[in-house]
Amino acid sequence: MAITFLEKRQRLQYLIPVLAVALLATLFVIWQGFFVKETIPISVEPIRRFPKKVEINLQLLENPIFQILQPFEAISLPEEELGRENPFIPY
Repeated sequence: MAITFLEKRQRLQYLIPVLAVALLATLFVIWQGFFVKETIPISVEPIRRFPKKVEINLQLLENPIFQILQPFEAISLPEEELGRENPFIPY
């Protein structure tokens, strides 16, 4: 079945407004992203929240739960030479 010129024209009648809306939406997003400057309210007083005094509670380490913990064993490296002279050559 051949497509007549009327069918092509009807398709264009629906396609042109859809493309126009997509183009306008793209232009609007680009305009908002690049050309419109945001106004950021600047307060007169900077907000600074520093702690008045740092207190370290060392009595926490005397808890029996922490007394049970054991330190890690020291790991010793082998005394043989590690690696190869040229690691990029195949075996």
